[in-house]
Order: sequence, then structure tokens, then C-alpha cells
Amino acid sequence: MPLVALTGGIASGKSTIARRLADRGAVVIDADALVRELQQPGTEVTRAIGEAFSGVVRDDGSLDRAALGSVVFGDPDALARLNAIVHPAVRAESQRRFAEALAADPRAVVVYDVPLLAEARGTGEWDLVVVAHAPAGVREERLVAERGMTHADARARIANQASDAERLAVADVVIDTAGTLDDTLRQADDLWERLTGSAAQRLEQ
Repeated sequence: MPLVALTGGIASGKSTIARRLADRGAVVIDADALVRELQQPGTEVTRAIGEAFSGVVRDDGSLDRAALGSVVFGDPDALARLNAIVHPAVRAESQRRFAEALAADPRAVVVYDVPLLAEARGTGEWDLVVVAHAPAGVREERLVAERGMTHADARARIANQASDAERLAVADVVIDTAGTLDDTLRQADDLWERLTGSAAQRLEQ
């Protein structure tokens, strides 16, 4: 079972690649979806966040994500405290999902769609690290055009993540997403062939 980490900065096209691999038959586990599950009302993670940051859990027990974001954005110490709560829980749950996928199909290709790989998780556990890459300027324009952000907000969101150099430093495979959608999908298909062909056999050895 090849275990693949797929990462990329905001507006890098990572989700497009993940969907294509899922269409081809990969088991895609979405780190952001895991976070949302772990931050449901009444969970241990949500309770711990409420204890660490006042005013971010509503009366009904749900997490006020906007309030939490305003607390941690631009505050490295606050962000580090949040990450110390969330990241270990996400790691444990993701590993449980990996084991579940392996038990269901020992030959499955498991892709972990994880935006914060370079920031929060090392490269040792993966058979392959794939980075969706488009220059920061391209991603800024996408955030403005597709998500309605101002240029200043887009630049701030990009700057708050790992740099392009940091992500590329952990990459085994880079998918260039700065071109057309067809170009990105072709590269995703090439990756799938690598994962399911002779290269997959070498990864498992």
C-alpha cells in the first residue's frame, strides 16, 4: 500500500489533484475534514480549545471558527498553542484511517491530502511526498479572482503558510499547477500511473 502525502499552499490546486486521484481509485483522506470532525461540539479537542482560548466556543458547544481565527492569525504563540492541541489528535486519527484503509485493501493507494505537511508533519512516514506547486503570485491572483479576497488579504494568507521553498524541499514529486487545468490533470494521471505501475511495486519493497 503506497502511502502518499499530497500537500500544497492555499490556492495551489491541491484539491483538484486529490479529486483526480480519487476518481482514479485512490483512497483520499482529507486532513481538513478530519480537523472539522475532531472539532465538533463536545469533542475532547473542542473542549481543550475552549479552555485554552476564551470566547471561541459558543453556548451550544460549537467552535466559533471566525473568533478562533481572529485570535491566532498573526500571533505565533497563540497559533503554536492551538497546533499543540489539534495536530496530535489529527495525527492519531489519520493513522487510524491509514490502518483502516490497509485492512480493507492491502493494495490500496492511500493519499493523505494535508495542507500543513511542511509546517506540522515530517516526511518520514510517507512513501512519496507530492507537492502541488504554483508561484505565490499565481496563487494570490486565484484567491482574488475565485474567492473574492483583496490582494492584501491574499498575500497575508499566503505569508502565514510555509514558503514555496520549504514545501519544495520536502517534495519527491512536484506537480506544476500554474498552467491549465488539463496540464494539472495530465500530471495527476502520470502520478497515478507511477503509483499503480512498476514504481508502486518498488515503493512497497
